[in-house]
Amino acid sequence: MTAPSGDTGLLAPGWAGSAAAAATGDEAYLRALLDAEAALTRAQAAKGLAPAEAATAVTGAADTGAFDVESLARRARAGGNPVIPLVADLTEAVGEAYGPYVHRGATSQDILDTATMLVTARTLDLVLADLGRTEQALARLAAEHRDTAMPGRTLTQHAVPTTFGLKAAGWRSLVLDTRDRLRAVRESLPAQLGGAAGTLAAFGAYGASDPAGLPEAYARELGLRAPELPWHALRTPIGDLAGCLAFAAGALGKIAADVLTLSRTEIAEVVEGGGGGSSAMPHKSNPVRSTLIAAAARRAPQLAATLYGAMAAEDERPAGAWHAEWEPLRDLLRLVGGAVRDAAELAEGLRVRPEAMREHLDLTHGLIVSERLSAELAPVLGRARARELLTRLASEEQPLADAPELADADLDPTHYTGSARTLTDRALERR
Repeated sequence: MTAPSGDTGLLAPGWAGSAAAAATGDEAYLRALLDAEAALTRAQAAKGLAPAEAATAVTGAADTGAFDVESLARRARAGGNPVIPLVADLTEAVGEAYGPYVHRGATSQDILDTATMLVTARTLDLVLADLGRTEQALARLAAEHRDTAMPGRTLTQHAVPTTFGLKAAGWRSLVLDTRDRLRAVRESLPAQLGGAAGTLAAFGAYGASDPAGLPEAYARELGLRAPELPWHALRTPIGDLAGCLAFAAGALGKIAADVLTLSRTEIAEVVEGGGGGSSAMPHKSNPVRSTLIAAAARRAPQLAATLYGAMAAEDERPAGAWHAEWEPLRDLLRLVGGAVRDAAELAEGLRVRPEAMREHLDLTHGLIVSERLSAELAPVLGRARARELLTRLASEEQPLADAPELADADLDPTHYTGSARTLTDRALERR
């Protein structure tokens, strides 16, 4: 039996094979850790704290192919994080002349937090691209079906007519809300540099005249935001990520929940393009994309809760709180990355069935427009009597068109979609 080669996503079809999976894997984290170490030496060289040759040597040695991820993982147990064995291996790879400039002045949390921000930034760039695909597909659906009437449903029952265009515009609005939140967090991701207890003291000991200026140079090397303060125990960046990623999963989960309902066999108002099969029932075409998105939406809040709980971090660097963040944050990035991939495929392939929507509008034989009838009859019969009449007719389960009192009433549900068209058009103006 061979040794495991890493998490392949065997039990995680929601993110397996996604771009986010590759961007958050162990190899990607190793790349980010090495990038963080190399950038630290370059930043110190830019400030005159290390020779330019040291920056070149460390950057050249920071090649993921030269390091054994599984070995690093096993040896991480000794010190509680993978940076400690990585620094030893990188120092050896750099060689005797410039090895002393590897990791100089930093603490493990500086490197791992910075690497986490790099992994997050690279993953969010992919997520935002798939959100763009989703938004464009939903905009097309909303425009195409701006006048396609369908039953509006509240508390699982028919309410009043709406349009599929308005529903799709609402989904798109959630996607844009998600995009705006993820963009804001993406742009705010900071580098981390504080040294042993967040005072930057070691950099002064190594000769820096202005240690407080080093984090800015470090962030510039990495393409991250310069931190206002070392945030070893000030976990605002992680809290922000927890919130926006959980929001993203929930927003996409709303779309999935609607599609799961509307694609039921007995409703079939929409159908997923290229649905999944069943191992036992050849006739089935399951809404797999929606199912996987719904699963992500159910998991994300608990993962975010762990990250929120870790914000109560003691001292200048905490024991356990920081360590508790690593896996749930990566899981959240993977879940959301996979869910957005599935949302894009779902929106691009969704098949809408206006004929089924029209059929369902007529299921209650006119009762779906009882709100309008009540308003029209109230001036004639009085509000109480109008309601009593419509309630009685509903209980008798007869077509409203057969009621003498409604002989001249407009019972066409497509004539009672309110401002759905205007609202859809207004929503589509948002870019």
